[in-house]
Amino acid sequence: MQTIGERLEEARKRKGVSIREAAEATKIRGDYLHKFENNQFDIKLPEIYVRGFLRTYALFLKLPGDKIINDYKGLGLGESKARGLNRESFGRMDLSVSTAKSATRESVPGGASPGATEGAVEGGPVDNNPATFRPRAGAGPQIDRALLLKGGLALGALVLLVVMVFVGIRVFSSDKSGPSSGSGSNAASGAQVAVEPAPGEPTITVYALQAVSVTVTQAEGRKVLFKGRLSGGEVRVVPHRGQLQVEANPPEAIELDGKVFSGRTPMPMNNGVRARKADIIAPP
Repeated sequence: MQTIGERLEEARKRKGVSIREAAEATKIRGDYLHKFENNQFDIKLPEIYVRGFLRTYALFLKLPGDKIINDYKGLGLGESKARGLNRESFGRMDLSVSTAKSATRESVPGGASPGATEGAVEGGPVDNNPATFRPRAGAGPQIDRALLLKGGLALGALVLLVVMVFVGIRVFSSDKSGPSSGSGSNAASGAQVAVEPAPGEPTITVYALQAVSVTVTQAEGRKVLFKGRLSGGEVRVVPHRGQLQVEANPPEAIELDGKVFSGRTPMPMNNGVRARKADIIAPP
């Protein structure tokens, strides 16, 4: 009947891997695997690790892990070790990660931590193998990436909200002080003001004979209907809302409804009734 070591060695060779390759795949030190194949199970580690390594190695080689462990128990090698461990030593055993790391350097050769359980060694991820675990140098506190991502998204949303509020304030301010309002503040600011006539509303036509600055103001309420500079040949249609005041500089450079602007001129309504509907005053 084959020994445990012979079965392990035969299965490894049948799989076509070396000791080194098996160690890299199982995260178990190569010298431990070499000893297992030579039926040397005293690797100076607690019994739970020996069984865990045997099970992991057997499963890697496609051997029945439970059968290998039962055969190992049948050798009675682990019983003598178990007697040497009293209840007090287990009661004081610290299962925290920090204790496991310190124990790696101080008490267990080969980097094994005596604070793990057999289930973690036998069935857990191979990256947690205490025989090969090495803490990273200078490793800081672990940061939850999901929490970091949520914080970044929240910060981005806050910045976007601030930008939107700022843009909204700018747009609202420009709407209140822009050309469409025709307020006296716009007339004083020098920006062009142009109030479009409503459908069917009487209008006057301002025609620029040359480059000229024109201001048309509604007498009632002093609302600016048009203010700006026209180039030669440019036409501007302005709503005729009651009595108007028209200023041009130079005054002879515009025509109003086909008539040359000359200082004070009666303006006809669009319905053909001639009445004084405009008070046209040239600048001093």
